[in-house]
Amino acid sequence: MSTPDRPQNEPHIVHEPERRRFEIFVDDTRVGHTSYRDEPERRVFTHTEIDPALEGRGLGGRLAAFALDETAAEGLRVVPVCSFIAAYIERHPRYQELVEGPV
Repeated sequence: MSTPDRPQNEPHIVHEPERRRFEIFVDDTRVGHTSYRDEPERRVFTHTEIDPALEGRGLGGRLAAFALDETAAEGLRVVPVCSFIAAYIERHPRYQELVEGPV
């Protein structure tokens, strides 16, 4: 179901801190997530998944950008253990300043 402020089929992302993950939805269906663990002054991204049927639509990139932007807004550094997040950071230099250690 779409809402007046979100068109139908428009992906949206939510942060679920109690589950330590960011989730991406299309309509009301969760189609992916990125998981993390928080440590003092840093967020360690451990795993990212997108529904295989929806790969190639840019959903993973949207999810990564949102998660990294939220992490930066919280004043945390990033440790990209997850290969997807690490590759995203390599392709988007503006996020490299957030990284603690080599990507």
